[in-house]
Amino acid sequence: MWKSKAVSFYTRYRRWIRAAFMSLLPLLCCFVGCRLQGHSLKEVYLPASEWNDELFYYKQAGAVLKYGYPLGYFGFNESHALKLSFAAWSPFLLIPWILWGIFFGWNFMSPLYCNIALMMLAVFLFVLLTKPDNRQLGILTILFCIITHFTRYMLSGMPEITCVSLLIIFYGLAVSFLNEGEAVWKLASMFVLAVLLTWMRPYLALFLLLPIIFWIRRRKKYISLLGSVAILGGTMGVYGVISHYLSAAYLVPMYDTTWVSFFLKDGFVSGCRHILGVLWYQGREFLVRAVEGFHSGLPEGVYFVSFMAILVLFCWQTFYCIKKKDRNNALLYGHFTVSCVIMMGAVLLMYRLVAAGRHFMTFIAAGIFLVSLMETRFYKKAMFLGVIFVCLFTVQDKYRDDYEIPFWTEEKGQEIAYWEEKLGDQMTLQKEEVPGYENVIIWVLSDEIPGEEGAKMTRWQALYAVPDGFGISCCDQDYVMTNFTELQSRYIATVSGGKIDEMCRDAGFRELGRRAETVIYGRY
Repeated sequence: MWKSKAVSFYTRYRRWIRAAFMSLLPLLCCFVGCRLQGHSLKEVYLPASEWNDELFYYKQAGAVLKYGYPLGYFGFNESHALKLSFAAWSPFLLIPWILWGIFFGWNFMSPLYCNIALMMLAVFLFVLLTKPDNRQLGILTILFCIITHFTRYMLSGMPEITCVSLLIIFYGLAVSFLNEGEAVWKLASMFVLAVLLTWMRPYLALFLLLPIIFWIRRRKKYISLLGSVAILGGTMGVYGVISHYLSAAYLVPMYDTTWVSFFLKDGFVSGCRHILGVLWYQGREFLVRAVEGFHSGLPEGVYFVSFMAILVLFCWQTFYCIKKKDRNNALLYGHFTVSCVIMMGAVLLMYRLVAAGRHFMTFIAAGIFLVSLMETRFYKKAMFLGVIFVCLFTVQDKYRDDYEIPFWTEEKGQEIAYWEEKLGDQMTLQKEEVPGYENVIIWVLSDEIPGEEGAKMTRWQALYAVPDGFGISCCDQDYVMTNFTELQSRYIATVSGGKIDEMCRDAGFRELGRRAETVIYGRY
């Protein structure tokens, strides 16, 4: 009797049960990733990480949760946003963490748990919406587990998982919209997700085009076309406001737009010639790094090869669907292919290759979820990607340390405890006329130690102990030394024994603490 009831229950809720079961995959990957390094999930420790971008994201989120916005400026070489006090990246990236902090509190594990929960939700909704069969679920599981960097980013203070998760849900809605009836709520949800993604990362505006195409096909063209133009224009306009008013200038320009000047000054032909030259030069460098990714596991090279493999596969699948006159899948895969091509062109033309790799991860993640749904007879597509991913993410290990999960050690714990005690007693927030430089600590990126060769990086992990609400300005050595008497920020963290340490001491600044390779001063 109970067996028949169990079978009846499973049959009735099979779709939900399978989705719930698959949603455990990201959590399982995190558990296994930690165990392979001899630790448990609860031992992951954000201040032990060597990824310095995490510091800015974590401290900004903590300040928002406690005060509504940072009371000191986040910036670079003492730059700051025209309004409020956020760093160079869109504050919309912090929304999931802030919501998590409101409901569950905020500590070093909070962004990690939020990342895992987001990825679990994405997998759950994708499977629920697309209804893959057992073979497709198996392909998805294998490809997801092979890319070990997904696990590392889930267990980090980076917001890339937010973009990855939202895009996976976006494509789940797109597949369901095409296969199960063109429901209005699915189209509206796609627009909302695409708009949010654009406000987080501007290049993700590429995915606004898919719901626009769906809308134009579904409704009277002139109404949907005007509405689409309004949505696209409004979305980009809001991002323009975010970029102009809420973003601080970076150490170097975020995007190289000098090619535009060639069109304006020298005409169309000269502009095209310049673009082709840049694409040729950057394309060669792209290939060099991709080859190095295969040879040694160079991080950006690994992402370049993975991205190219996804692009080649989707080009082939798009032409195959066109040949079969499968209009829906041709549209779906064709849009993704075009988006990848445009993204690659934009990276080569405007972005620094050394920092571009992780931005490809969002496309790679969406790609493997779509690949798992493709019709297959002999698993050719999955095998093609699987072999490449195994070579890139498992066999090559020269740069494996860059993606090892950071864990708590007694030394790391004592270091943060020391700085929390020292800084908590001596760094006082000024809560009037905020945001302001009285609530800013300069993080000197690196400095030279007399008698030693080369510059030494500041052990910036101590800044995790800076009380919530303070801003952090990442400054290079030349800026601090050149503008030493005109610095605006109240505090300085630098290399112990370095030239700037000596300048601070000679200027009579108050030493707040010194431990190992880091010293922090109060200027007044």
